[in-house]
Amino acid sequence: MPSVAIIWSADAAGVVTTLAQSRLARVADVLARHGVASEGVPYRDGAIAQVRERLKRFDGVLVWVNPVEHGRDRALLDELLREVADLGLMVSTHPDVIDKLGTKDVLYSTRAMSWGCDTRRYPDARALRTEFQESLARHQPRVLKHSRGNGGEGVWKVELVTQDGEVAPRVRVRHARRGSQERVMPLTEFIGGFDRHFAAGGSVIDQPYQARLVDGMVRCYLVRDTVVGFGEQLINALYPAADPASSSRPPEPGPRLYYPTSRPDFQGLRTRMEVDWVPQLCDSLDMQREELPVIWDADFFYGPKTAEGADTYVLCEINVSCVYPFPDDALERIGEEVQKRLARRIEPV
Repeated sequence: MPSVAIIWSADAAGVVTTLAQSRLARVADVLARHGVASEGVPYRDGAIAQVRERLKRFDGVLVWVNPVEHGRDRALLDELLREVADLGLMVSTHPDVIDKLGTKDVLYSTRAMSWGCDTRRYPDARALRTEFQESLARHQPRVLKHSRGNGGEGVWKVELVTQDGEVAPRVRVRHARRGSQERVMPLTEFIGGFDRHFAAGGSVIDQPYQARLVDGMVRCYLVRDTVVGFGEQLINALYPAADPASSSRPPEPGPRLYYPTSRPDFQGLRTRMEVDWVPQLCDSLDMQREELPVIWDADFFYGPKTAEGADTYVLCEINVSCVYPFPDDALERIGEEVQKRLARRIEPV
């Protein structure tokens, strides 16, 4: 029987959770129904040598570890996953695919697709200093995003508030991290806060603020190239303040609700995703469909309605590193996809 390791982040205090106790127990159950054995492997950077030896016993690896969390990143884990992939193990999302698909840079790479918008990319601090002020000069709010991050970390709404006659531009900024307050500050001070991110090799994406953010966000879940469900949530972190002079915190986000692929008003989105956007995405990133993650999702804001009153969608981000939870309907498709990938791996040549 083929076997896979299921990896998640170990407790920072070193407490080890078993697979049966973890949130991924149902994944193990569905894999077993598809003839795939699984074993939990909680991951810590400090235990990488032990994890490496354990992984060599498996045919594949399924990974649920955030790209950035509590000051940690996946650099050592991704190096290990590349190593075991080179040994022939199936990896649910190869780190090279994460670099193409799972960072905010994908918003720039696919900006010409119909899910795109006026998107700019700043590769270094000099580009941000010299070009972002021109972007703000249109006096429309913009959103800056670190190339890597999750949970609103590294995402800011920015708008120019400089009055006529002022020499030094000032901006109103709100960080999307929960609990953040709006602040008015000099533009040079705000931009200086990105120096550490650039020094670590990151880039910054610049997009227009989507006015329909108040209508919520739609999450489209996929197993490889097939839509397997939807999520919907009110994302309030960058809500406009009720009083622009106030530094009040935004309201708490609403619950994420999950829906099957049959939801009637999302059929247009489902068709666009499977028929148009997935093929275009693969072409834009020079990827094969077989390289797409076992489970991933694309987050969309509502764009301007068409003349006929239909919704349009603007890509917010793509998540590939730690997609959980997901709609129940995705479970069986994950089991099927893993079984197929392992069968291809162990087929005799």
